[in-house]
Amino acid sequence: MNIIIHPTYLPNIAHFVAIAKAEHVMFEVDDNFLKQTYRNRAYIYGANGILALNIPVIHTQKNRQKYRDVKIFNETKWQDLHWKSLLSAYRTSPFFEFYEDELQPLFNQKEDYILDYNLKCFEVICDCLQLDLETSKSEVYQKTIENTSDYRPLVNAKKEEAQTFDTYTQVFSYKHGFIPNLSILDLLFNEGPNALSYLEAQTLAPL
Repeated sequence: MNIIIHPTYLPNIAHFVAIAKAEHVMFEVDDNFLKQTYRNRAYIYGANGILALNIPVIHTQKNRQKYRDVKIFNETKWQDLHWKSLLSAYRTSPFFEFYEDELQPLFNQKEDYILDYNLKCFEVICDCLQLDLETSKSEVYQKTIENTSDYRPLVNAKKEEAQTFDTYTQVFSYKHGFIPNLSILDLLFNEGPNALSYLEAQTLAPL
């Protein structure tokens, strides 16, 4: 199966359910950048429940700015904050130490563009999952693409379909119960090498 999907920040589990079943993944890189999407946002499970991690970006005065042209606002110490949040949320999880050394450089090395950063995150996470993929990037924006399953709507954080994924043990589930479809890191830190099998066993809600 060929799919097209947006590169997002520490993608949620729904993205990786689609990706894990694909033979070829095309990244949509030619669309316009929109606010309130997973392009620069991820959700993790903190001690108080769902915690949003937002990458600050520089919005130009233009109404339409291409995703590939959007720069990260690196004047704030957002990477330090996100890494501390991940430590606080997951350092007691079964597999945090297993992946820590692979993931920490993502929060030390700066990138100018959000798209480049998201693609780098994706690459590291695939290494952690031991997921080998054929990937490509879109060259022009197309509303419909033949012979390709379109998972681009998964980028919308505000209008997303509820997903009924199987439960797995989460660090703070004793406090707030099971929270589905968080960042893939939640699954990785809690399930470790079993994460890929979990993804392959899930079914996405219709888009």
